[in-house]
Amino acid sequence: MPWSAKVVKVNMSALTLPKPSPDFIRLTRLIVESHLRVVGRDLLSSAALSDSELCDALWNAPRVVVAHGTESDPVFCYGNRLALELFELDFAAFTALPSRFSAEPLAREERAALLDRVGRFGFIDDYAGVRISSSGRRFSIENATVWNLLDADRICQGQAATFSNWRVMPA
Repeated sequence: MPWSAKVVKVNMSALTLPKPSPDFIRLTRLIVESHLRVVGRDLLSSAALSDSELCDALWNAPRVVVAHGTESDPVFCYGNRLALELFELDFAAFTALPSRFSAEPLAREERAALLDRVGRFGFIDDYAGVRISSSGRRFSIENATVWNLLDADRICQGQAATFSNWRVMPA
């Protein structure tokens, strides 16, 4: 098994939006609003959406959206439906996973350099790399945007990434 985390068999057709608690709503808003604040363009057309509509729109977006916090070993705090399908985990398992485990051991140094670059510049929109699912399936991503999750006071709450271009790699 490539991760030290337990592989969770997931019925992908049964993935549902987590109950939108106040913390989940704040996180969803932070992801969407910080993308506009930092990257300068909308992640979603979210101006007139209610909290539940925004949560639903990000959850069902036609692109992968993930985020992790500011821990010394950052743990994913968000993954939308498409991310969970790609990483082959349910929401509870994904949000317990240190984000470094989304890369193979040899790619972790490259991932650390990427996160450092995002930390210095606020975002990048040209990331490409290889990631690995919980079952060990490898996939390459291209043209990913990675940005700092800056709140309204410009305090960094973590980092997020989004991409819509990936390719499953042969075993």
